[in-house]
Amino acid sequence: MNVNFLDLRSNYESIQSEVEAAVLRSLRSGQYIGGPEVEAFESEYAQFCESEYCVAVANGLEALQLSIVALGIGAGHEVLVPSNTFIATWLAVSHCGATCIPIEPDPATWNIDPRRIEESISDKTRAVIPVHLYGQPAAIDPILAIAERYSLNVIEDAAQAHGARYLGRRIGSHSKLCTWSFYPGKNLGALGDAGAITTNDASLAEKLRLLRNYGSIVRYHHLERGYNSRMDPVQAAILRVKLPYLEGWNERRRAIARRYQEGLASVPNIVVPTVAEGVEPVWHLYCILHPERDRLRVLLQQSGVETLIHYPVPPHRQAAYRDCDFRGRSLEIAENYADHSLSLPIDPMMSDNQVDYVIQAVVQAVKLV
Repeated sequence: MNVNFLDLRSNYESIQSEVEAAVLRSLRSGQYIGGPEVEAFESEYAQFCESEYCVAVANGLEALQLSIVALGIGAGHEVLVPSNTFIATWLAVSHCGATCIPIEPDPATWNIDPRRIEESISDKTRAVIPVHLYGQPAAIDPILAIAERYSLNVIEDAAQAHGARYLGRRIGSHSKLCTWSFYPGKNLGALGDAGAITTNDASLAEKLRLLRNYGSIVRYHHLERGYNSRMDPVQAAILRVKLPYLEGWNERRRAIARRYQEGLASVPNIVVPTVAEGVEPVWHLYCILHPERDRLRVLLQQSGVETLIHYPVPPHRQAAYRDCDFRGRSLEIAENYADHSLSLPIDPMMSDNQVDYVIQAVVQAVKLV
């Protein structure tokens, strides 16, 4: 049996007629930038996230970057970021001229550890960006409490957490700004790049709409040095089709994760994810740890099981940040994850037989490592 890491074709085929009708509707509209399709998605996604406003943009990186700019953060400022995350979180800070200060994760959840935040706050610190990594919400309430004490902004990076809940409430409006990516492989994915920001702050929503459109609200009148970061109406139409299916797809991901937890929890040298109390993950990724990760991956590939590594090189080790000293801090936890984590297939299109096959393949491979 072969098990792909993610089968986007099957996902598309499951709703093919609806997607194609939506694309055709968008093409026939004659509106190819902004317009009713984008506005309808913004309204529907805001409602889904239990937030007041949604501002659709071109991609997840620019959702973060525009959020940072909207808060007035730039050169001379510092932003606290997870040491264990995809590099886009860091790049958004760097593109705005601010400095990334990496914070190690909680070893149990892999998310930014609130207990490590205060020691890194300086008079230059302006914000903290918790990432809801792999679809498990970070500890938002403790982070917000720290931010309030030090007058910091909180920008959530929810690129992997569409539909997740923290203490019963959907991710999307806990902090001042929450950013989203709709990259095709996400739980809610477009058929190309797309992103958004959700917020309950009307003035920030208006500022973001200005920034995404060349700093302009009235054509040819530019109030800010803005950007071109607008969601394509075709992608908005596709996302509108997919949104009603998201809860069902997420529930299937949860069912797969439960089977993995039950089947792998007692396997020697395998560390399975820990779910924090009060959170409801959406399992964008299911990552395990193993001391011989690379050998294990080869054996699984030989068994027909495709796996990925998220992420093999942490941001502070990337050539893009070779000129940064990060105050000489140890980032051993992030490095351990990079060296030993392995992402197993977790796709709502997977059958129970495929899930069981992955479990059996892991059990057998561990015996041979």
